[in-house]
Amino acid sequence: MRLSVDNLACRRSGRRIFANLSFALGPGDALAITGRNGAGKSSLLAILSGRLRADAGRIDVADVGEASLPECLHAVGHRDGLKSSLTAGENLLFAQRLLGAPRLDPRAALERLGLGHAHDLPVAYLSAGQRRRVALARLLVCARPLWLLDEPTAALDTASQAVLAELMEHHRAGGGLVIAATHQSLGLAGTAELRIETAAAAPVADVLEEWA
Repeated sequence: MRLSVDNLACRRSGRRIFANLSFALGPGDALAITGRNGAGKSSLLAILSGRLRADAGRIDVADVGEASLPECLHAVGHRDGLKSSLTAGENLLFAQRLLGAPRLDPRAALERLGLGHAHDLPVAYLSAGQRRRVALARLLVCARPLWLLDEPTAALDTASQAVLAELMEHHRAGGGLVIAATHQSLGLAGTAELRIETAAAAPVADVLEEWA
């Protein structure tokens, strides 16, 4: 999959949030979106996922056949998007049946995140960190080439952050793309950084730089 963004702009409640955002990603690439709170990091992810319309600019996707961009991605936001009355396994099974392209079964996905024991537990009984890991396990139950992650390490301890980094590296090794809004390093070699403050202030399109 290849993703191209050209001169993207976002307006919320009549206020221009950012403008002139451009970048291009190919198989195996990772992009960290950084900036102050309110700069528009989450808004950019919302535009890419199709939940928010851009004020200007163009988004193109290639090498995905007839699929639209939303059909090619997983999105994990600040909210876990889990049904508290369902078990962890039931939440993942629902996601798998809804999204299609099944990959790992729910129990195997939870085991990869160190939560195999929580398969039959209602999500309401889990801690914030455990719920976050269940949400991230959705990345593994369905095969989709683009991962959009909003503060993916939030509520994760050091060990779980290391597991997430391994999962992202494995995804990239298979040609997948990762775009993450974050305040800290993703721990991935060769990750590019897009600073939204810089992009909003300057007409120069290319604001990518290496960020280890």
